[in-house]
Amino acid sequence: MKVQPRTLRQCACWLLLSLSLSACFVRPYRFDLIQGNDISTESISLIHAGMSEEEVRYILGTPMLHDVFHTNRWDYVYLEKPNEGEEIRRHLAIYFENGYVEKITQDPLPEVA
Repeated sequence: MKVQPRTLRQCACWLLLSLSLSACFVRPYRFDLIQGNDISTESISLIHAGMSEEEVRYILGTPMLHDVFHTNRWDYVYLEKPNEGEEIRRHLAIYFENGYVEKITQDPLPEVA
C-alpha cells in the first residue's frame, strides 16, 4: 500500500501545527525570589527606644535602603515572590535621634504558625 504524498503532507502540517500550539500552553518554570532583610517578629521585639545604631545593626543587619534625604531613618524591606501563591512584602522603618532609636514603624507582620 502506497502512501499518498498529499496525505503525508497533511499529516506533517497537522503535526507541525499541533506542536507549535502546544508550546503556547506550557508555563515556564519561575524560581522563588527572596530579596531584602528577613524581618521576624522576634528580632523586631528586641529593638526598643534608646538603642544605639550599632545594636540595631547587630540585631537586624545592615538596612537594604539608604535614603540620602532622611539619614536618621533606616528602612528594612523584605520581598518574597514564590513560584506559586501571593507575594509577601514587609517594611520596617527605624528613626534615630542623635544615634539612638527614637521610634519604630512597621507594616503588620503575619503570625507565624
